[in-house]
Amino acid sequence: MANYCRLTNLLSLFVLALSLTIGQNRVGARQLLDATLPEVPELPKPELPQLPDIPSLPKPELPSLPKVELPPLPELPKPEFPTIPKPELPEVPKLPKLEFPTLPKPEVPELPHLPDFPKPTLPAVSKDTSIAATSP
Repeated sequence: MANYCRLTNLLSLFVLALSLTIGQNRVGARQLLDATLPEVPELPKPELPQLPDIPSLPKPELPSLPKVELPPLPELPKPEFPTIPKPELPEVPKLPKLEFPTLPKPEVPELPHLPDFPKPTLPAVSKDTSIAATSP
């Protein structure tokens, strides 16, 4: 019995909420159609005062800087490296050329000749035949 009471309360709450939302839409639509805006008077455009004339200033001249003379770089003598004697390596003996035995070429058997088979032909289909599945 308690479930029946809850269902009734829930249904009545749903109907009440639905009626409230529908009523707001009607009122809102009426307000959109009947709305008139009040006329706003135009404000006069403000006039700005003229800017005062600014006198032009002369370009400032920067004083010239004296050139700085750098002292010359000292010259360093070229370093002398001691000579290293080249090592004498013995000559590598040459190996004699190896001779490989010649192998006979393997004989490949010829492919057997296949007879010429006739090409298969498809049976001819008449063009006047209509198929129910593809015709409109």
